[in-house]
Amino acid sequence: MAFKRLAIALLFVISIVGFYSFNNDDDILAKVNQQLTEWTESHPVEKVYLHFDKPYYTAGDDIWFKAYVTTGNLHHLSFNNDILNVELVNGQDSVEQSLKLQINEGLAAGDFALPDTLHAGDYRIRAYTQYMLNAGQEYIFDHAITIGNVITNKVNTRTEFNYVNQNGRNDIKTVINYTDTDGKAYAGNTVDYSVLVDNKAIFTGKGVTDNEGRLILNLPAENSAIFTSGRILTKLTIAKGNYINKVIPVKITAGKADVQFFPEGGNMLNGVSNKVAFKAIGTNGLGLNIKGVLTNSKGTEVAKLSSSHLGMGVFEFTPQAAETYRAEVVFPDSSKTSISLPAAVNNGYVLKVSESGLDNIRLTIAAAKGTAGQCYLVGQTGGKVYYSAKSINTNNVFSAVVPKLKFPSGITQFTLFSAAGEPLNERLVFIQNPEDGLKLTVSADGKKYSPRQAVRLNINATDNGDEPAESNLSVSVIDESKVPVDENLENNIMANLLLTSDIKGYVEQPAYYFNNVNDKTRSDLDALMLTQGYRRFEWKSVLNAADVVDKYPHQTAFNISGTVFSKKGKPLANCKVELVDYENALNNVDAVTDENGHFKFDEIVYPDSSSFFIYARGDKFNKDAIIKMDPQQVGPPATRYKNAADFNIVNATENKTAYEKSSKQLFAEQMKFGLGNHAINLKEVVIKDKFKTVRNSANIHPDLTDQVLIGKDIGSGCRYFIDCLQGRVAGVSFKGGKPYSNRTDRPMLTIVDGIPDPEGMVLSRLNSNDVEGVEVIRGGKVSIYGFGSGNGVIFVTTKRTLTIGRDLTKASADAPQRIEKGVIRYKPKGVYTARVFYSPLYDANTNQTLADLRTTIFWQPNVVTNDGKASIEFANAGSTGTYRVVVEGISSEGSIGRQMFRYKVE
Repeated sequence: MAFKRLAIALLFVISIVGFYSFNNDDDILAKVNQQLTEWTESHPVEKVYLHFDKPYYTAGDDIWFKAYVTTGNLHHLSFNNDILNVELVNGQDSVEQSLKLQINEGLAAGDFALPDTLHAGDYRIRAYTQYMLNAGQEYIFDHAITIGNVITNKVNTRTEFNYVNQNGRNDIKTVINYTDTDGKAYAGNTVDYSVLVDNKAIFTGKGVTDNEGRLILNLPAENSAIFTSGRILTKLTIAKGNYINKVIPVKITAGKADVQFFPEGGNMLNGVSNKVAFKAIGTNGLGLNIKGVLTNSKGTEVAKLSSSHLGMGVFEFTPQAAETYRAEVVFPDSSKTSISLPAAVNNGYVLKVSESGLDNIRLTIAAAKGTAGQCYLVGQTGGKVYYSAKSINTNNVFSAVVPKLKFPSGITQFTLFSAAGEPLNERLVFIQNPEDGLKLTVSADGKKYSPRQAVRLNINATDNGDEPAESNLSVSVIDESKVPVDENLENNIMANLLLTSDIKGYVEQPAYYFNNVNDKTRSDLDALMLTQGYRRFEWKSVLNAADVVDKYPHQTAFNISGTVFSKKGKPLANCKVELVDYENALNNVDAVTDENGHFKFDEIVYPDSSSFFIYARGDKFNKDAIIKMDPQQVGPPATRYKNAADFNIVNATENKTAYEKSSKQLFAEQMKFGLGNHAINLKEVVIKDKFKTVRNSANIHPDLTDQVLIGKDIGSGCRYFIDCLQGRVAGVSFKGGKPYSNRTDRPMLTIVDGIPDPEGMVLSRLNSNDVEGVEVIRGGKVSIYGFGSGNGVIFVTTKRTLTIGRDLTKASADAPQRIEKGVIRYKPKGVYTARVFYSPLYDANTNQTLADLRTTIFWQPNVVTNDGKASIEFANAGSTGTYRVVVEGISSEGSIGRQMFRYKVE
């Protein structure tokens, strides 16, 4: 888009002043522009957005998604064909599943198959390239979702946390609501509960649910550890001898409500009218609507406070020298607090921004009397300067009206610099520019439809000149009567790429600002800008030309590396190492170890199912080589989730009863035909088989073994070995690739071929066909194996054992190939190829019952409008109701578009 230079109007307020537009001859402006350009070229902004087929899921579902990876301030699809990491993270911040996708011209598609053994709870999906980690974990895509379980779950819980002060004590009022899967309350049921902090019970008790199925607890707010590691264990009595246990994380972010004040531009100036924004946040991390008054030191009211949206609001007043000001705030529960405002200063500037009609913004700078020197104003978006100006002289007030068309949509940062180039004031403004969006329209070929009828939808994409636009889109169609959607809580490409991806802090309900743009949403969005900070870079680093080297380069392929040792444990230098593709022995790569015995195969791309043989041969004195592989690079820790408060919104507002009912019907039908992501669930039993043995096992206490599974017991056909173990190992659950004891909910110790695997790095990568057997010791019967064995030990013995001190020539009889010394089989995680969404046609080969029960009616991640047009065809499910279509995508010019369309099935 071409941005025209601005003709600046003069404003006469206090004195006649003005702004000169940007001139490259101005040293300060030229330096800011040059340094920012160099910084942006060296550290381009990269973003990831995922479009999902629906907003929530149940265990046994498939999660379908499309990834859009953009670079630069205009959101062009990335030209770096990097590896995209996508992870499903559970409520304990452990990675349940992970995928690596090859980005192709900024696009990728993937899916997660959720086993029906997955625990119901709060989950997240995060996505990032390795390069994105240079900006910080705060800027990666990280979206909250909820996953239910209609197969094993009999009780649903919904919990609300609120900070209260009663009887002189600060408490966290906790309301737990118990319902069955049909939404009926468990009223009058006994609940035994324990409150745990760091897995230690701080108190226990018993209660009875009220007529609405609620149990009300008061947790001590003084114990701050509750906020970070608190859990509530509850045992609901369904009937005599029938109990349901629930573990409820304490989702509260602070010990008390918090109110903060943000003067526009950064500070308040005595004698000048100042705009001040405020934000009130409750103990659950969500906005809290407040009201109150602002008083001076004499108690005189000078302004009124009233939040307008999600705890945010704005007021304006003129502070006076030698005065102090306090806000007397009233919370929704009628409690009160008094808060001091930041002190106003006598010297400096106030930077003001306001709308001047729908098409312009007014920039006003007011200087305190006696403030000398010229100042400069810079407006940048995404690291590119779109507006620069300087004051004429040393006058007190100057102003300019600037067209919004000068800027692209997104966050624009206005910064006021002194004559010496020092940043003085900063103001964020969100520009909603109608001229740079991708315009999408969706139309149907019919006026009404019946169940199972074929549907054809036509999609039209145009640019700001109504010319056909080339774009890449993704389309989701759901049955909204089964999957109710709160659009303000929904994932949204506009809200993500234009707003939340540029802000470190939490933004509540970002989609609200884009669903129905009007005067109210624009005003609320400006209040958000006044209370939120943009920190993609620091001006100090940019202006000082700080030579910051990116720690994380672009990753377009994988590296396979390790170290070769002699049988005595000495690293072998100059040892030849060969990497051979297990599927095709003709594909091989050679490497030679360095002086430390280390080898590395660079820039290799392989599919996720790949298996390799790695051969190493020492010299004539060291023929028997031992290979130790380096662990694959793991992503950043999944802690410090900035959007954790989203779980409090979802759990308090979303009603998924209709969805869970339809999912239960669907899964029951799938089980009849052996379809879907289903495993056999076993009740916890103690199995002792003294006659089963596992060859080459490292278990030195076979007499204590509770359960033994040999190869034929484990089965095959699972994508990962631990998927085969789910439901087959009694009393054990698998989370994030690690086994947890159901008795203690603590991780068990895993030992693979005699070597401890505490992080599950080896276990999570094993293939069931490679496993000789599994032995389980539960309950802390042994301590010889060290830390973690107190929660139980799982021994895994592979068919191809390679362990120092073992006879490497003794492979099991059913191994397909003899494994020799100096050879290992290696199965690293590679590039995942997305499955294809099945869209039934209701022909003779269609299982109509299964097709009728779909909730995601259609999913197509790759819809291209080469000439501005595209069409999709699919069949309705067997149910009547409202069907909802969401189309999202990006044009070849970087324009972002989203369109929603509904039609009736009767």
